[in-house]
Amino acid sequence: MADPKGFLTVQRELPKRRPVDVRIKSWSEVYENFGEGKLEKQASRCMDCGIPFCHQGCPLGNLIPEWNDLVYRKDWQEAIERLHATNNFPEFTGRLCPAPCESACVLGINQDPVTIKRVEVEIIDRAWAEGWVGPKPPAVRTGRKVAVVGSGPAGLAAAQQLTRAGHDVRVYERADRIGGLLRYGIPEFKMEKRHVDRRVAQMRAEGTDFKTSVNVGADVTGDELREKYDAVVLAGGATVWRDLPVPGRDLKGIYQAMEYLPPANRVQEGDFDESPISAAGKHVVVIGGGDTGADCIGTAIRQGAKSITQLEIMPMPPAARPDSQPWPTYPMLFKMESAHEELAEQGGDRLYAVSTTEFAGDADGNVRALRLVEVGGPETGFQPVEGTEREIPAELVTLAMGFLGPQKEGLLEQLGVELDGRGNVVRDADYATSVEGVFAAGDMGRGQSLIVWAIAEGRAAAHGVDKFLAGESALPYPIPPTARPIA
Repeated sequence: MADPKGFLTVQRELPKRRPVDVRIKSWSEVYENFGEGKLEKQASRCMDCGIPFCHQGCPLGNLIPEWNDLVYRKDWQEAIERLHATNNFPEFTGRLCPAPCESACVLGINQDPVTIKRVEVEIIDRAWAEGWVGPKPPAVRTGRKVAVVGSGPAGLAAAQQLTRAGHDVRVYERADRIGGLLRYGIPEFKMEKRHVDRRVAQMRAEGTDFKTSVNVGADVTGDELREKYDAVVLAGGATVWRDLPVPGRDLKGIYQAMEYLPPANRVQEGDFDESPISAAGKHVVVIGGGDTGADCIGTAIRQGAKSITQLEIMPMPPAARPDSQPWPTYPMLFKMESAHEELAEQGGDRLYAVSTTEFAGDADGNVRALRLVEVGGPETGFQPVEGTEREIPAELVTLAMGFLGPQKEGLLEQLGVELDGRGNVVRDADYATSVEGVFAAGDMGRGQSLIVWAIAEGRAAAHGVDKFLAGESALPYPIPPTARPIA
């Protein structure tokens, strides 16, 4: 145990965000540096529980008490070794994961939980700064070839594990750069793309091959993949977005979040001087109260929106854990992300328990307003509340309401893999699909989920592929038995 009294004497503390009026003028990450020595104190709050429920909360099974103790003792190099033992990309999860491990922290029963996520990201950032992260090419090559379709966190994790097992791995990505939603879906202010770039460079040095601008299923068929490779990993994600079929949906100025966010990210990559879909000077409405909606808010603020309103059909969640969501489950709580903080300071609104009924347009076919109504909770079937209809200005609308599953046309149809009732790819406990030699990991099989699940599934699928190719595998299988996919 790091410090037997740490959880009694040290209060939870996180690094401060840069002032709103400063940070919205740039696209850099929003947090200031954590002061020297503060992180060691935060790590000291870990109680090294006899049964560390944080392990249960983390899909990767991260060895959290171990690296908390190592950070407290300032053994940073050993800490990154223990962190990398279960997580290929802690700089991604440390910035983007909602930290179910902290919700499961035993200290969180009656105090603020340990700042696990912050300790994680500081370990990996220190490791990169000190030069402790380098390529780990395999000692022996097997000569077996594996194709990984999709370069998001699941695909990258599977590819790195399989490359390190000695297989010849090629990653296919239909966009022009590697990273999937990490690259074009996550704004720079949440995670700067240099973190993706240096991981890709590490993987190239290890022997992973990357092919961009290749639409597998069109440029390369499913039959061609199976003929050329000994195994195929499907890691393309759940890309079919949920739409909003109400009157006026066809008006100009209404976009899916993943139509709006990528061009803004391309500006940061140097592809555009200005996004072709800009919120500058416009009344913006973001439909959807999740993380993607927050990304749209932060992006619109930095583009110079005139006003921003976020709509959510669910009631406002509680600030504290309700009895219906007991520890150590992950509670649905009211969150004040950096973008929400910026929205509040800019005078924007977050409206809960409302539903869009219609979009109104101008004479040129552009959206000019959104009509909404207050609704009851899920128990009422979101029934409209009579007399609450109203109209708000809307010149740019983004739909951030989640995804319905993977794209069926093209590759999945060509391969003929079995799908479940939700349209996701069916896998067995080894992540093998109904087609021999074809495996599936991440959102494509699980449905829309967290980045930590994507990495965990990528690692688990790599174990299944290696076992398929070699008869057995020394690669770790991180997914708890109760969470494995069942055929």
